[in-house]
Amino acid sequence: MSSLRTLARPYAKAAFELAHGQDTLVEWDRLLGSAGEIVAEDSMAKLLGNPLAGSGQTIGILIEALGGDLDARFCNFVGVLGHNDRLSLLPEIALLFRQLREEAEKRLSVLVVSAIALEDDQAERMQEALARRFDCEIEMVSEIDESVLGGAVIYAGDQVIDGSLLGRLQKLEAKLSS
Repeated sequence: MSSLRTLARPYAKAAFELAHGQDTLVEWDRLLGSAGEIVAEDSMAKLLGNPLAGSGQTIGILIEALGGDLDARFCNFVGVLGHNDRLSLLPEIALLFRQLREEAEKRLSVLVVSAIALEDDQAERMQEALARRFDCEIEMVSEIDESVLGGAVIYAGDQVIDGSLLGRLQKLEAKLSS
């Protein structure tokens, strides 16, 4: 996965610069997300892996699947990806683009995994604390995973804050075994 991210990063940055320059970040985010979903589908993935399918054909199919009146720069961007055999990177490019967009808009998507559902006031306090810590607007999604035992694990961008009971037990075990 890190190699995919490494390959996708320059394309995501280029897409971000193009969209930011045109003030079309929201539209490009939507298009890249849709394109990423399309190339991840089994039939399209098989087509991309088929050596007999030309890049022009796959680009055309993708553009047609996206439908509507597409921005010429976006079509050119997809064309560059296709001619460089990089269409399969679109899901990762979309993810990296979204991170760049959130950073530019001072927003951060956060996943909170806890053993039980957070109460509304707990979630609100956590969201406020995270907003202060990261100095941005927080978009928080909660998930329940009983294996964390208690507390929570917070995934914020590239950071993981493990305040779970399971995490503490694992740290204690590592200390005792060394």
